[in-house]
Amino acid sequence: MDPVVTRRTRIARVVVLAKRIGYLALLGAIAAFVLGAITGFPTWTVAIAVAGLVAATVVLPIPIVLGYGIRAAEREERGGGSFH
Repeated sequence: MDPVVTRRTRIARVVVLAKRIGYLALLGAIAAFVLGAITGFPTWTVAIAVAGLVAATVVLPIPIVLGYGIRAAEREERGGGSFH
């Protein structure tokens, strides 16, 4: 198999995993916020909500950008070209 395709496939798997982790962190932050709103915002709900938002903010941008790059490379290989 072409080493470029192999590397792209490996990166795509890491991108999927990182997106799952980032979106789970975001979901956890939302759930903690809702639970906190219902229960009067105990300290632990605020801490979980903030930690989830920070984790999602740190983790998500990189796999999102890499995912776009992988899709663009695959589109280029298929002859789709760019939007120039």
